[in-house]
Amino acid sequence: MYVGTLSFDLLLGDVRSLKEKRSVVKPIVAELQRKFAVSVAEVGAQDLHRRAEIGVAMVSGDTGHLGDVLDRCERLVAARPEVELLSVRRRLHTDED
Repeated sequence: MYVGTLSFDLLLGDVRSLKEKRSVVKPIVAELQRKFAVSVAEVGAQDLHRRAEIGVAMVSGDTGHLGDVLDRCERLVAARPEVELLSVRRRLHTDED
């Protein structure tokens, strides 16, 4: 069993309130869940208007499939015009960790 995680650090565009921030972050989270069947949540910087941290996790029995899905998640977030992807942290865990 393998668990892959991604942590996205995002800079949001012209956002002036937490309500506006939610209107940017929520569709990204929903699209990742819908397209790739991964677990997704906003995991950090919740009280900052222009920053967001989104975490993605997936369990698989095959590292190739896991890497492919995480790559597609990363490309989807990087292609969003309303956010700037500052960094991505990827981790792979095994059941022996």
